[in-house]
Amino acid sequence: MPELPEVETSRRGIAPHLLGRRIERLEVRDHRLRWPIPADTAARVVGQTIVALRRRGKYLLFDLEQGVLLLHLGMSGSLRVLPATTLPDRHDHVDLCLDDGYCLRFRDPRRFGMLQWTPAPAETHPLLRELGPEPLEPGFSGAYLHQRAGGRRAPIKTFIMDSHVVVGVGNIYANESLHLARIHPNRAAGRISRERLERLAGAIRQVLAEAIAQGGTSLRDFVQEDGNPGYFAQSLRVYGRTDLPCSSCGGPIRQCRIGQRSSFYCGVCQR
Repeated sequence: MPELPEVETSRRGIAPHLLGRRIERLEVRDHRLRWPIPADTAARVVGQTIVALRRRGKYLLFDLEQGVLLLHLGMSGSLRVLPATTLPDRHDHVDLCLDDGYCLRFRDPRRFGMLQWTPAPAETHPLLRELGPEPLEPGFSGAYLHQRAGGRRAPIKTFIMDSHVVVGVGNIYANESLHLARIHPNRAAGRISRERLERLAGAIRQVLAEAIAQGGTSLRDFVQEDGNPGYFAQSLRVYGRTDLPCSSCGGPIRQCRIGQRSSFYCGVCQR
């Protein structure tokens, strides 16, 4: 599933082609995404100019003159900017056609993505209003994690993957961040010192920034908006490296299940 780095990579790639452009047509070939695209969506957005393109967690927010389009890539979604005359493939479900002859094409083979229009402010939308802070913005710190973790028995990996605590720390990036911070993924969140959580907050920021700089992680379906894969997979320290040596201490990488998700860690340097 595309996570924060993949969504941010997509946002940065498509933004120069969309900002300031007027929407000429919304072509929906299949309304059956995670939630059906309302039939009146085209009437609400056609003729409007895209004034900004933001990201909130794993959602892309297209700020229009009136209201906001919310887009989620789901498990297999991707975006391309193409000439509007380009013939669609089987899984190309939505085209946002612009006034320069190009379109933003949403491809989603598994149809777990979503596209919805909402009146501004988008932050009050039910899908967004309960989200935690952005890990790459001010307000996210070890002190914040320590305050939220007080008394929590949940494993720290489950804790930082909770979008109500912090957004965008998916399974891959949780594993990588905990390894960098040298914290065992199964340790109870409420039993970790503020000092160690400061280190974890810094590790989360570092891992996500590195992943964004390398275009995300290509596992299964994700590619960048230009069709190229993300390259962070080549920098993974623990994820998917069971029995291989730890890059920090040389000990073997181990695997377990935490919260129904595969977890990877070094049993020597993560405590």
